[in-house]
Amino acid sequence: MNVLCSALILSAQKIYLFIFIIIGGLCTALARSVTMSYSNHSMGSGSRTARRTFEFGRTHVVRPKGKHQATIVWLHGLGDNGSSWSQLLENLPLPNIKWICPTAPTRPVAVLGGFPCTAWFDVGELSDDGPDDLDGLDASAAHIANLLSTEPADVKLGVGGFSMGAATALYSATCYAQGKYGNNSPYPVNLKTVVGLSGWLPGSRSLRNKIEGSHEAARRAASLPIMLCHGMNDDVVAYNYGERSAHCLSSAGFRYLTFKAYDGLGHYTVPKEMDEVCTWLTGRLGLEGCHS
Repeated sequence: MNVLCSALILSAQKIYLFIFIIIGGLCTALARSVTMSYSNHSMGSGSRTARRTFEFGRTHVVRPKGKHQATIVWLHGLGDNGSSWSQLLENLPLPNIKWICPTAPTRPVAVLGGFPCTAWFDVGELSDDGPDDLDGLDASAAHIANLLSTEPADVKLGVGGFSMGAATALYSATCYAQGKYGNNSPYPVNLKTVVGLSGWLPGSRSLRNKIEGSHEAARRAASLPIMLCHGMNDDVVAYNYGERSAHCLSSAGFRYLTFKAYDGLGHYTVPKEMDEVCTWLTGRLGLEGCHS
């Protein structure tokens, strides 16, 4: 471990995060299998001249066991992959939901001292204080929208995630409200629900002005149900970041927002939290035929 620490030249906090990911079995730097790709060119040039290409890993799909009423793209956390969450989601008592679990691109991540892991965007710190990687965020949001774009017209669409996946889901929510990505290309999907567990809100500093500057954006923001959950003992993405994200969304006009705090919960999920997510999704999406 001393050799590893020396090689990565990480601070104590970054070393802790790296160890957390490795011990949790989440780091998939060796999982290079690529089945899908995305280029900013497909979204139009927007205001940027440089283009970056992002390679996405394998997408896992959990088919609905009952009538197909909703499709939700679920996003894993830093260093994880779509497979681990697909196994958990398959066992939830939500037979009317189709779950799509993509895998993020493998890229160097600043918070890990440049170590390559699966990540939806680059990040220097797991909070809402650092600079935003808009290219990475736009690419991931567009990938999510592309996965949802072929779903049947009568199926309700949503996005959710854990940790960095939650941050990306919330960024997608802001793109939906504004009707465009950060590079001003149109956002094509009509979202009906967003869930974020143990995450934070990218782009929070300028969100309120962007939403208040457009009547249509304010209307979409006010009508989008969002559920945020955060453990009060989270030592990876601090609880106050989740709380501030909820406040920022609410003050920007996202009025259909539920925030759940869990005493004693760290940076992981527990059955109680997932049970409340199931209950919330059932009510907000009007699902039928759900069982316990």
